[in-house]
Amino acid sequence: MKAEPAFSPAADRNKQPILQVLQQVLPAQGSALEIASGTGQHVAWFAQHLPHWTWQPTDADAPALNSIDAHIAQAQLSNVRPPLLLDVLSPVWLPSDTAAFDAIYCANMLHIAPWATCTALMQGCARHQAAGGRLITYGPYLEDDVPTAPGNLAFDRDLRAQNPDWGLRRRDDVALEAAKAGLALVQRFALPANNLLLVWGRDH
Repeated sequence: MKAEPAFSPAADRNKQPILQVLQQVLPAQGSALEIASGTGQHVAWFAQHLPHWTWQPTDADAPALNSIDAHIAQAQLSNVRPPLLLDVLSPVWLPSDTAAFDAIYCANMLHIAPWATCTALMQGCARHQAAGGRLITYGPYLEDDVPTAPGNLAFDRDLRAQNPDWGLRRRDDVALEAAKAGLALVQRFALPANNLLLVWGRDH
């Protein structure tokens, strides 16, 4: 009996606004690695609407792979590879350490994981990003030059109460970690519900 796919209302709400930006910033075809795929709703939606892209979903949580599989099967997608277990903190991400991707996509991970995952994400991207490739991150951020929405401040307090290693990240702090891996912020998009989509590329 096949597993029922998990469902996240937030992922359902934000999948289309994110897709619209991906359609702007990505070329017509390529290969993408998704970090922290979660339920699998995003990769299934993006693969349907970016059919000339090949997607590799991953997650650090083994049970999540069943939900990702179920979403892929439900949508009858042929451009999504079977999901892989991937912990960004691991020194080896993929069976082939030379695998390179035109896009690496990571949504809503940095604020619900220890800060070390930010460093690991950037270093892993440096290893697996194809020439001219992009890292795309999505989620809530703190920006020194932009007032933080009350909802995001409350969300930050709630996260830190749950786990002191969690919390909204300063965009500038993330940029510093990116710079250590040779990446720089090249585009910033403000999306609904006080979230940002940030596009990172080689800084040279």
